[in-house]
Amino acid sequence: MIDVVQLASALIAAESVTPARGAVFDVLEAALWPLGFAVERFVAGEAPDGPVENLLATRGSGRHLAFAGHVDVVPPGPGWSAGAFEPVIADGLLRGRGAVDMKGAVAAFVAAAARVPATAGQLTLIITGDEEGPATYGTVALIDRMRARGLLPDLCLVGEPTSVAALGDMVKIGRRGSVNIWIDVPGRQGHVAYPHLADNPIPPLVAALVELDALVLDTGSDWFQPSNLEITDVTVGNPATNVIPAHASARLSIRFNDLHRGAELAARVEAIVRAHAPAAQVTARVSGEAFLTEPGALSALVSAAILEVTGRTAELSTTGGTSDARFLRALCPVVEFGLLNATMHKADEAVGLEDLAQLTAIYERVIERAFAG
Repeated sequence: MIDVVQLASALIAAESVTPARGAVFDVLEAALWPLGFAVERFVAGEAPDGPVENLLATRGSGRHLAFAGHVDVVPPGPGWSAGAFEPVIADGLLRGRGAVDMKGAVAAFVAAAARVPATAGQLTLIITGDEEGPATYGTVALIDRMRARGLLPDLCLVGEPTSVAALGDMVKIGRRGSVNIWIDVPGRQGHVAYPHLADNPIPPLVAALVELDALVLDTGSDWFQPSNLEITDVTVGNPATNVIPAHASARLSIRFNDLHRGAELAARVEAIVRAHAPAAQVTARVSGEAFLTEPGALSALVSAAILEVTGRTAELSTTGGTSDARFLRALCPVVEFGLLNATMHKADEAVGLEDLAQLTAIYERVIERAFAG
């Protein structure tokens, strides 16, 4: 058997700010080999988004359940009561960067796998070191490797922290899409006293941003909240008080529901910007499209396991940010369930010891129910 708190602590102690490589994968591999998993580690990609280390581990045969997650973490930031990568157990909590997002869930699934006979079915762990980063060479590369090997799961569970007020109160069955858009408006530099000899790029950019900010993209759909467009940066970088600048730029982020596609939204933004600034450069990057795993066998399976362990009835939701489920949905039906998300990405990130124990029990029942069909 595996002590879930001990394994989670060891993962936390292996510093792994994205993109993670090395020690944290050593800890995970050392835990998986004795359980009968064949472990494959590989590095993919080049700068600026790589290189990224990934881990693919599988054992058994038959009905196939995959667990997906990441062992990279966001930078610790200031304000910690102890070292961010020095796991501390106190007051019924395990503190450290990644305790919730999501080394605790990875440890819980490994501990759960240790309780289930290797002959019961096929288990695969899909673990990346780059979920918190650009995600260019992480789960996408793992999926390519799995397809090349014919390693196609029947079901997939992502261990992201989905619970809100209590463990088991929410399961994610979908996510909104995400597109980031960069706008650069060129002008012509000149002296402010001679505006006819210059071309100020700021007024057309501001006019475009005002129109974009006023957009109502939709009012929501059956399973999704309304889409929203946010202005996340405006930059001119002009240090002189008497100079009309040569460029002005801005950045937008749109989180959109299943009524839209990323490319369509990017084209809509570009049309508005060019109406105000015809020479503007507009660059879009779609991080993922909105998706929904219709409520059914998989969400019912996970919900039943939660109810059995905690007595709670999970809400099925599509709220929150993006996750690697946006890629994994191409393999098989996927849902997300994990720890409380209240402290993720914060100083003194912490998980309750009882929550770790209960999550392990829930994952054990998920595995058993998945193998039972």
